[in-house]
Amino acid sequence: MGAAHFLQHMKHGLRLPPARPVAFRRVARYRLIDLFAGCGAMSRGFVDSGRFEPIFAVESDPRPAETYAKNFPSADLEVRPIQQVDAFPAADVVIGGPPCQGFSTLNRDGADVASRRLWQEYLRGLTASRPAVFVMENVPQILDSPEYHEFADSVEGSGLYQLDERVLNVADYGVAQRRLRAFVIGTVLDEVPWPAQTHADPALNDPRYLPWKTFNQAVRGLPRKPSGRAWHRDRKPRPESVVRYEAVPAGGNRFDMERVLDERGLGHLVPPCWRKHRTGSYDVFGRLWGDRPATTIRTEFHKPEKGRYLHPVEHRAITVREAARLMSFPDDFILLNDQPMTAVARQVGNAVPPLMAQRIAEAIALALDAGQAAPVLELVA
Repeated sequence: MGAAHFLQHMKHGLRLPPARPVAFRRVARYRLIDLFAGCGAMSRGFVDSGRFEPIFAVESDPRPAETYAKNFPSADLEVRPIQQVDAFPAADVVIGGPPCQGFSTLNRDGADVASRRLWQEYLRGLTASRPAVFVMENVPQILDSPEYHEFADSVEGSGLYQLDERVLNVADYGVAQRRLRAFVIGTVLDEVPWPAQTHADPALNDPRYLPWKTFNQAVRGLPRKPSGRAWHRDRKPRPESVVRYEAVPAGGNRFDMERVLDERGLGHLVPPCWRKHRTGSYDVFGRLWGDRPATTIRTEFHKPEKGRYLHPVEHRAITVREAARLMSFPDDFILLNDQPMTAVARQVGNAVPPLMAQRIAEAIALALDAGQAAPVLELVA
């Protein structure tokens, strides 16, 4: 059933059957589907909870799909656009985040706006697999979009699921990174299962929580000089780039770099376009702090000109392995060595931090185990 036909079906084809409880299977692991799976970071978090088994996934980009297949070889993987997927198996939980470029504030030129309609395909997957719970993740801006309001109206109007959404900072759940993301949970259960916060800004001095995990804690055990193994590799920047890196003090940014280079008589290393551009992000060419979480790790973290991605003390950008640690990827998650670094970095930067996903998975598993289900509506064929 196509997305447009399904929406018409949702509006006109509902019938209220006699109320009946949902029968949950008492199993050690619940069946998991990952739509828009990427490299499988969100799936990994659910697997690490010990309660979920990936059975099916969809990913249109061949490189992250290859990574997903390597990490979850038993799952049935569709490597094609979700619009071309005809059938979705039954599952207990569906997860996934439609591509966010159309909603991101970084999408200044309106690129990939077609991706804003992929929520319809997510909805089509839900009605086919009929999970007890689903989780959708995206940038916070999606919650104010007309597309999300259409999605929410379709889901709640069907009577199938109650819906709740929150913007969460992953640092509050043990990830060594300040990253705000929108999470939407839909469920047929009596209550929407959200994970309990475990960490907080240490400046709050709140005894209920552990302090945020820091950069230094996340990369503990990795040599400060990249070893070249397991994606802990230096990019070998040009000599003039290294001079620029050396000019950024602890916690500094591009404005500090310009000042220091001028003081050293090296002002010619500051491009004129940088001097003219006095507004915008203050994190460009920024140096991370060892005793704080990282700022948001995006897809081009290997380029200091794209954000605060300089190592706290070394004169280099963070490595893929360091970024993966800051995203909470376990070291045994396979990042393929035969893929280009830019492709692997994109997979890491686009991911849902696995530890964040694990915390959500644990809350969902407890709710499913309790099995307190609300009556559901059935669609007329």
